Amino acid sequence: MLPEDPDMLASFLNMKLRDQYSSLDALCDDLELDKEALVEKLKEAEYDYIPARNQFL
Repeated sequence: MLPEDPDMLASFLNMKLRDQYSSLDALCDDLELDKEALVEKLKEAEYDYIPARNQFL
């Protein structure tokens, strides 16, 4: 289950991206997540996914 709080969610995803996944696409495919919904939720909390860094900032 994913954290509901946007800050905790960004932290959780960044940890997964750093330790286990080479891209957000790979993470979403593996965990069966809706990438667009995830990006939009974090964008509302002023986080953007930076592919070159493979993290949300």
